Amino acid sequence: MKSILELKTEKILLRDIEGSDIDTVFRGLSNPDVIKHYGVSFDSLEETKEQMKWFADTKQKWFAICSADNNVFYGAGGLNDISKKHKKAEIGLWLLPEYWGKGIMKKVVPVICDYGFDKLELHRIEGFVDSENKNCKRAMSALDFELEGTMRDCEIKNNKFVSIEVYSTIRKI
Repeated sequence: MKSILELKTEKILLRDIEGSDIDTVFRGLSNPDVIKHYGVSFDSLEETKEQMKWFADTKQKWFAICSADNNVFYGAGGLNDISKKHKKAEIGLWLLPEYWGKGIMKKVVPVICDYGFDKLELHRIEGFVDSENKNCKRAMSALDFELEGTMRDCEIKNNKFVSIEVYSTIRKI
């Protein structure tokens, strides 16, 4: 049985990512604006098939972010690097540029976190944000994620060192 989560706003549906979503996933993860601060990018549908396998792996739980009627695919979000031993996971999310600034992230992140805390019994959810991604940093702070620190020059992207800011939220008891 597939898991389907609906937001209370009735404007957004979180559902399992399906094979038929590959074209939209490719469109998002090949878009220069989306991948500017994102860790994954693809140059072909063939390459995107690996991402689709990754979405299906039980080491993570990702969802298609869609309109409530499931007619519009906005992006994807979920939890990866799920550790049952340490009761933690990393949150991730991307949206197609035409849906930026519409409050989707603010509606989706709490639902993903609730899923992690309630269904997966996590204690901690982490977010790793490129230091230059001002919009995401602002959103993380607004969504009750606390800035823990910065890992300076810890990754290379486009032949340049980038720093990553670490955010987290802890299960409220």
